[in-house]
Amino acid sequence: MSSHPVLIDGQWRPSVGQQTFQAVNPRTRELLPGVFPVSPWSEIEQAIHAAHRAFVATAGWPGERFARFLDQYAQLIDAHAAELVAAAHAETALPVEPRLAKAELPRTSNQLRQAASAAREGTWKRPILDTQANIRSAFGPLGPVVVFGPNNFPFAFNGIAGGDFAAAIAAGNPVIAKGHSSHPETTRLFAKLAQQAATETGLPPGFIQLLYRTSHADGARLVSHQHVAATGYTGARQTGLVLKQAADAAGKPIYLELSSINPIVLLPGAIVERGATLADEFTGSCLMGTGQFCTNPGLVVALSSPATLLLLEQVGQKFATAPVGTLLGEGVLKHLEAGVQTLRTAGAEVVAGGAPGGGQGFSYRNTLLKVSASRFLADRDRLQTEAFGNCSLWVLAESAEELVAVLDALEGNLTGSVYSATDGSDDALYARVEPVLRRRVGRLLNDKMPTGVAVSPAMNHGGPFPATGHPGFTAVGLPVSIQRFAMLQCYDAVRDSRLPPELRNANPTGQMWRLIDGQWSTANVGG
Repeated sequence: MSSHPVLIDGQWRPSVGQQTFQAVNPRTRELLPGVFPVSPWSEIEQAIHAAHRAFVATAGWPGERFARFLDQYAQLIDAHAAELVAAAHAETALPVEPRLAKAELPRTSNQLRQAASAAREGTWKRPILDTQANIRSAFGPLGPVVVFGPNNFPFAFNGIAGGDFAAAIAAGNPVIAKGHSSHPETTRLFAKLAQQAATETGLPPGFIQLLYRTSHADGARLVSHQHVAATGYTGARQTGLVLKQAADAAGKPIYLELSSINPIVLLPGAIVERGATLADEFTGSCLMGTGQFCTNPGLVVALSSPATLLLLEQVGQKFATAPVGTLLGEGVLKHLEAGVQTLRTAGAEVVAGGAPGGGQGFSYRNTLLKVSASRFLADRDRLQTEAFGNCSLWVLAESAEELVAVLDALEGNLTGSVYSATDGSDDALYARVEPVLRRRVGRLLNDKMPTGVAVSPAMNHGGPFPATGHPGFTAVGLPVSIQRFAMLQCYDAVRDSRLPPELRNANPTGQMWRLIDGQWSTANVGG
């Protein structure tokens, strides 16, 4: 059976790779019909050189050129929503409604449109004019970008349609998308629409390309190639760190989203005040999407008390009686089993679940574990293992000092939430907890579960390692997310007519900082 072609240099061409793979329907555990190639190095290198040529061809293009592509692509995605949803449902078992059709796909096309707006406005360039010294600087495109998409968001984080893709394109960078093996057909459909939009809006061949799969060794060569400017990766920590090592050795920036257990701190007054509501909120958040969110609340920290133990019992009952969802694939199931086993070996006790099965296809029973804070502190590394899926660990502290010590022992996370009483009775403890948690997380929440990630300019979907590879950047939130794939370009005594439009004295565009007579000021000016 022949495999699907790859998209290289503006053409769908048969792969020269000898190895192939098929996706699996997670609900039935049956192979899906499409056959996809594993691209060898010769094919990967062709894509790299094509991307480099495309970057040279688009040098100096205004943001409007890339915005047109992004808008057209978003329009095509919306027009082919039913086809995309059907493919993603078959490959991931994620529900059609509301998850895929009503939430994730609209978010994806909306991200592309937001990226188009950011490309047109150009505020991501952050132009600075020192008119006294005649030095100017602004961010500009970096070069070909490789995007590795994850398994858990077949639309919103897809390598050829998601947030990293949109941000890289908005900055004027060609993208080589490396699809995820769990949903290759979904990615193929996106690539068809992307290439159509690229042709209709005049992007050069090689600006948008797709490889379905590579060997691990070739993936490392890809991110470290001299013509690859940067990489965006969302996925497993182990694979991400291998890619990081290769990219770092070559001096190439790589932006990673790796692992996060997203601690929830439940303060005593909040538990007494609204324990039943907390049980519902937490259960809904933790089991949403079978727990397969990078912001899933995988750790809860609370002071041990009769009210806390009652709440834990209520949550355990809810976990035991809630439907068990289907995991994204066999690999997710194996990693979840291994993660739970690591937690149990380190001293965690099962409150509910703790075994495979309970649902259709690849499934694992909704699992709740508990451990004392003293035990957590004695084996903090293993007890922070990410059990990616419908699982969470509760850590029970005997004192406020012990609770703060647990937070101080945490690795970096994407999010951290604190629930406190509305009457102010938790305020003193909150004042001790917040500064410690603040240093450990990219996004701090109050009285809110972390599983929703709004596509907002103010959003930070990032955090200290191992949540990401760099705490100063976000994967969600335009235009800030664009700057991961941008280069700071400085011009010293360059003639005005030779400067980019946003740095010229005449008819500058966008928002800029001006240094005039030693004073900084901002100005919004139109071209």
